[in-house]
Amino acid sequence: CEFEFGPTTGSQCDTGVVDCILSFLKPWEADLFLLGFWMINTPQQGDRQSAFIKHWTLWKYMKDGFPISLVKTTELDPSQNYLTGFHPHGMGVIGAFTNLCMEGMGFSVFPGICSHLMMLNMWFWFPFFRDYIMSVGLVSADKESAAHILSRKGGGNLLFIIVGGVKEALNGRPGAYKLVLRNRKGFIRLALTHGAALVPIFSFGENDIFDQVENSPGSWLHWFQDQLLKTTRFFIPLFYGRGVFQYSFGFMPYRRPITTVVGKPIEVQKTPHPSQEEVDRLHQRYMKELSNLFKAHKLKYNVPKDQHLELC
Repeated sequence: CEFEFGPTTGSQCDTGVVDCILSFLKPWEADLFLLGFWMINTPQQGDRQSAFIKHWTLWKYMKDGFPISLVKTTELDPSQNYLTGFHPHGMGVIGAFTNLCMEGMGFSVFPGICSHLMMLNMWFWFPFFRDYIMSVGLVSADKESAAHILSRKGGGNLLFIIVGGVKEALNGRPGAYKLVLRNRKGFIRLALTHGAALVPIFSFGENDIFDQVENSPGSWLHWFQDQLLKTTRFFIPLFYGRGVFQYSFGFMPYRRPITTVVGKPIEVQKTPHPSQEEVDRLHQRYMKELSNLFKAHKLKYNVPKDQHLELC
């Protein structure tokens, strides 16, 4: 699933056709053609992954610094495509980025599986940065991207969606286990439409690496952040952590362990036009399986025995 930077894209276009077109163009016309070919639609067509960047030694230091690890509870069949919900969002989505996007960091324990992580469309508006995030497996968060990946023949693709989104990040602080999930059913409909198995994932410690200024419901800060989120689909997080040379205050994440646990797949029958009842039924099963995954592993990662997931 990986590509070195070159004339091809994640959509695996026929380079022979490209070479043929280039042979009829002047040098400056060829440059413009290649630039357009490089830029157009790639975020919606399966990213442009680079083995070189995904194997940087920097990611190993990042992994060991917290530390960050991945726990596999079952095998994933590389002949299938999968849709995964990642929980919780946290403040930096560090566990998702490190475990799911970097080779040799964690997700390589699933041979034959190519992972793709969805990200807000706005981050693909910036030249060069968009190419960097596509090189490690990020794709734009829209239906076109999901459909392109989940409909690939031969299987071996896994699409990660951080279901709670930025709204869930408002709850991201140490000791918080509140997920925005009950009314998030779009990913369930996608799984049914494409017949992609659903895989629940919970990342223990994801909320522990940053603190937030108090923004409980009813506070002026929560109201402001909520209004901003409704208007722009973005919010301003007032987070803080440690400093570079001291731990009392700063904007570096705390060095606390993050453990991403991959649950067992939920088999999904392909239903091109699922009814609301079918969506609701699968959604209920997904929430149950996610809660069971949390319950089965929470004591291993210092979560109190009486702590339960709060799904809202």
